[in-house]
Amino acid sequence: MTDKDNTDGHNPRHTAPGWGRWIAVALVLAGLALAIALSGSPEENVEHYGLWSLLPPLIAIVLAFWLQEVVSALFIGILAGGIISGNINVIDAFLIPAIGTESFALILLVYLWALGGLIGIWTRTGGALQFAQWASRRMVKGPRSAKFFTWIMGLIFHQGGTISTVLTGTTARPVADEHRVSHEELSYMVDSTASPAATIIPFNVWPIYIGGLVAGTIPLFDTNQDGIQFFFQSLPYNFYAIFALILALLFAWEKLPFSPTRRMRDAIARARDTGELDRSGATPLTARELTDSRIPANYSPGLLDFLGPIGTLLGVAIIPYIVTYFFLGWTGGDQDPMLLIAEAFLLAVLAGMGIALLKGMAFSDVMGGFIDGCKGVTIGAIILALAVSLKEVTDAVGTADYLVAAVGDALPAVLLPGLLVVLCLIIAFATGTSWGTYAVVFPIALPLAWHIAPDPFFITLCFSAVVGGAVYGDQCSPISDTTVLSSLATGADLMDHVKTQLPLASVAGGLAILAYTLLAFLTV
Repeated sequence: MTDKDNTDGHNPRHTAPGWGRWIAVALVLAGLALAIALSGSPEENVEHYGLWSLLPPLIAIVLAFWLQEVVSALFIGILAGGIISGNINVIDAFLIPAIGTESFALILLVYLWALGGLIGIWTRTGGALQFAQWASRRMVKGPRSAKFFTWIMGLIFHQGGTISTVLTGTTARPVADEHRVSHEELSYMVDSTASPAATIIPFNVWPIYIGGLVAGTIPLFDTNQDGIQFFFQSLPYNFYAIFALILALLFAWEKLPFSPTRRMRDAIARARDTGELDRSGATPLTARELTDSRIPANYSPGLLDFLGPIGTLLGVAIIPYIVTYFFLGWTGGDQDPMLLIAEAFLLAVLAGMGIALLKGMAFSDVMGGFIDGCKGVTIGAIILALAVSLKEVTDAVGTADYLVAAVGDALPAVLLPGLLVVLCLIIAFATGTSWGTYAVVFPIALPLAWHIAPDPFFITLCFSAVVGGAVYGDQCSPISDTTVLSSLATGADLMDHVKTQLPLASVAGGLAILAYTLLAFLTV
């Protein structure tokens, strides 16, 4: 398959924000500081700062869309949080505590450096290209089957948001690129089969985490095991995850009952007509170091270059789940299979290096590919560092606490499940985390639902609404790690991914709200 001329009449010209916008940003921050000063210093040890609590994530999100640039938007949001909370030294108060955590170290080491290093090695061995050509001949015949292949991979790699996006994106991208699937399409497919699949095929730590959060909240959940069992019982009512997966499948086969938005239509037409997988002026999170193949002249690429590392990665990461759940009957003991994810990624990198060396590649070429790959994910590392720092800010100013307190008292019984979706959407979108949203909402939502209607089915609806609503908001948020990693693994521009995914995800969210409202009307 040969590409056509790289001429694209569909693409809008991308321009950098002018000085006027930066002056406006400076004036907003100065006005915020003045308003805080006039209203008095913020009190310490408060749960939230009222409407001020919404400003840091709101500023970051609005600026990300307005400036078309995420790094500065996130940092300005952090500065706003520092002003509101009285922590002007945001480096000491937020940045260092956030990026110095074990969880961020795991993301940096595994999901960024190991992922980037592995893809960088493939640029030297040609392994990913070999797999794409093999899959194209045997499993994939065009863009639709390439997207369907991505959907299947998303269901297989259902361990959780971050790991799913990386595994699915890494596996499907060479196949999708070969068949001219735009990175906007691919990133939507990857993101929509990550956390939604993890909550609907829950052979992972999600039930255990949520079971611990809901234990003791209402009489139905005396123990963690009660919560875990209820999670499985509520799966048929996790409407957002179900609708998101169905819409992604229909999108893959291009059988949606409605037309996608103009941005997505333009992306599809651009990729099919010209072979350009990103719009002109886009800033893909995967740098050129991860996309340009530089195979040494004396090296013979083969399927083993791809299947060896991927087989190691999947074998170490997924086989423990199969063995533990289906053969050992694991129900949440001390052994956590997720601990093997880090080992799986690092062993995959070593496997890729070892195969290349055994096949005769020079050590300098192997290490050169690994180093180039690590350099290629630098922008992703910066964005994630600022995103997790902004989460520290939202905790400090009480964004989630304020939203729950402001909305919680105004929830009519019949509308409660649907409005819980909206509440979780707002919190997860503003904070960039579904698990953090669970921790805030579940202890409040379940007692509220039990007080309104102590009916097990009504509790099931409210429970599922929180599970799905938080995933909905997290999936759409430009400051979510899964959104960033979906863009990184597929080579998409972050904001292009957000803008093209948001309308489709919102269709699934709207259908979920409608379903919850109808069932609640029949229940209450």
